[in-house]
Amino acid sequence: MALLTGADTWTLTPVASAGLAALALSDGPVGPRGTSFGGDTPASLLFPSPTSLAAAWDEETARQTGRLMGARAREMGIHVLLAPTVNLHRSPLGGRHFECYSEDPLLTSRIAVAFVQGVQSAGVGATVKHFVGNDSETERMTYDARIDEATLREVYLAPFEAAVREGGAWAVMAAYNRVNGTTMTENRPLLTDVLKQEWGFDGVVVSDWTAARSTEATALAGLDLAMPGPDGPWGEALVAAVDDGHVPVEVVDDKVLRILRLAARTGALDGVPAVQAPAVPDDARDRLRELAIRGSVLLRNDGLLPLRPEQLRRVALIGPNAVRFAAQGGGSAHVPPEHVVTPLEGLRRVLGEDAEITVHAGVFPHAKLLPLPADLAVDPETGQPGVRLEYRAADGTVVTAEHRTPASWWFPIILADEVTELAVRTRLTLTAPGLHRLSVLGTGRHTLSVPGQDDQFHEQLQDGDDIGALLLSPPSHTFAFTADAGQVDIEVLLSPQRNLPYPVTLLGLGYEPPRGTDEEELAAAVGAARAADVAIVLVGSDADTETEGLDRTGLALPGRQDELVRRVCAANLRTVVVVNAGAPWLMPWAEEPGALLWSWFPGQEGAAAVADILLGAEPGGRLPTTFPAAEADVPIRSTQPDNGILNYAEGDRIGYRAYRPEGVLFPFGHGLSYTTWDYVAAAVEGGIEGGIEVTVRNSGDRPGREIVQAYLETDGLLRLVGFAAVEAGPGHSATVRIEPAPRALSRWIDGRWAPSGGPHLLRIGRSAADLPLTCTID
Repeated sequence: MALLTGADTWTLTPVASAGLAALALSDGPVGPRGTSFGGDTPASLLFPSPTSLAAAWDEETARQTGRLMGARAREMGIHVLLAPTVNLHRSPLGGRHFECYSEDPLLTSRIAVAFVQGVQSAGVGATVKHFVGNDSETERMTYDARIDEATLREVYLAPFEAAVREGGAWAVMAAYNRVNGTTMTENRPLLTDVLKQEWGFDGVVVSDWTAARSTEATALAGLDLAMPGPDGPWGEALVAAVDDGHVPVEVVDDKVLRILRLAARTGALDGVPAVQAPAVPDDARDRLRELAIRGSVLLRNDGLLPLRPEQLRRVALIGPNAVRFAAQGGGSAHVPPEHVVTPLEGLRRVLGEDAEITVHAGVFPHAKLLPLPADLAVDPETGQPGVRLEYRAADGTVVTAEHRTPASWWFPIILADEVTELAVRTRLTLTAPGLHRLSVLGTGRHTLSVPGQDDQFHEQLQDGDDIGALLLSPPSHTFAFTADAGQVDIEVLLSPQRNLPYPVTLLGLGYEPPRGTDEEELAAAVGAARAADVAIVLVGSDADTETEGLDRTGLALPGRQDELVRRVCAANLRTVVVVNAGAPWLMPWAEEPGALLWSWFPGQEGAAAVADILLGAEPGGRLPTTFPAAEADVPIRSTQPDNGILNYAEGDRIGYRAYRPEGVLFPFGHGLSYTTWDYVAAAVEGGIEGGIEVTVRNSGDRPGREIVQAYLETDGLLRLVGFAAVEAGPGHSATVRIEPAPRALSRWIDGRWAPSGGPHLLRIGRSAADLPLTCTID
């Protein structure tokens, strides 16, 4: 039984006498983080977000991405990567969509299969998650997704089936939510009947962390591994259930066999040779930059791009994401990279030192401050960079103390019974006089003490007992104090919230130096734009607004970002807007800038990739999800369950299948090249199973890459059935072959796959809204 529950949060129990090593698991959609979570996590490689990877519309790119991620995992001693996430963009309000691929089941399937194959070619198990119907974050641990069988099979199960049957995935993660009345970790019809028996899955079904909440029901349903450990619903309780005859011992044997098989596949079982680990290449950072370029989507271009460096003497770099670039979203996917390239660094690399680059945030939409900088804080006792953390008893005596380096936050902080208060002491170097802002993360009562000023108090408490909510989206409060430049000793006292079932807490400090008023900063940004040869505006979101555990309540960019874009565009016609976000936001000003680029959350090298694109690197991305014109145009506008039920009443009509044409700002599949393409001819011979040949011509004046997309139209409804990338030089034609999905002409009817009646119209082009070529097939 010890093998069936984690030994701790991230590793499994070793058995030396059997030659079984401790398997290590790691979160990984944007790179393996390792077996820790918090301020002391070692640096890793931070990849572009999965939406960016899907935007490349390229299976080989996904395969190579998986292999590089697998190589880094092996280097870190990781056996199992908790990725990919193949839930769908059912509604653009989903808070975790940056971590998922697409709104379309076929595109998601193709990228997932290739990614799984790439990861496992490095000898690391891929974990396909979250099985199934976990497409939003509101009440995610308990809601009941009501999905009819045909929709479940054709839409939401399709990527999981492909990843298992074609990709050969070694692990699948069971989700928190219920599907059609049954919690997924107890859902035998889906875990055993469909996944293990019908699809032939021979790997491990692992629970999402704390998702296993019962003993017999989870064991009999098909769950194999309950995480985390060492506590959980199995252990001695499952031993007793076997002894009492409620759970057959053969059920346990099967689970153990699956874990041993996973160990053998990942090199953790003696006597089974491990796959030779590929080395992490010396040019890994360059590869991450190329991935970000391949995924970035050029939405509009009036001829402003690519920029010519010889014409750029003065550049205005503007926007909140110009000074706080968002390389990744929030939640368990978080990876701490060694360094994230800033937009200024990226531009300086391609423009050299001669160009004058000014930087202005303009507006300040972020809900939380940046972490306290390491070069501004020292421990007042030792002089080391960082802070002193003291654990104090009720009488104020220090029980114990330790040095902490600045980080986003510290977790877990263990609260012994005698500890009633935590104190963070640090000596801050204030570089300018004025209003300084200091934020505190965590729950409880906070007190800020600054010499010569009255203490400030704030209380913030957590509702419920979800430790994940505290960890993934901790509350924050910002204090403000006025001080001159120089050094000042500050103290933050925390009286922890004690009515929670876990004896740990989280704590973190943020800081912002003095700045002008919002209007002064906005006016300064507009003035800089007016005086520049080109204005580059970076707007978007961050890891606090797009994160696990929270859906978005609206699609308008936070704060005054829309106003900033419009005022800068009015001040300088040569304005490029770059949106740095993981999922769609509204852009009511989309027609105003000279060019509009969508960069996603592009990883640690993303800002360098943006600079390369602005100066001429071919943007390779096409949208994997529809961008609405207005919030009222979104077909599914609520992710809020009704009395615990999330009704998927729309059936298979999600994404581009559901939007009205007039409600689309940029359609699914859309993306521009720095050249132009003509669609010349398409042919289907011997039925769709024989493939589709499409000829296109590069009608522009530079080499380029196009994504040819094929859709089946039935009763006015489009379904993507295949796609392929093609490259050609200026004036040259090329023919590409699209291999349609095996079930392109099948539907789930009366409990089985059956061919749908024809004839069908096959439409081919560059997006779901631009399909100039047609063929009729039976």
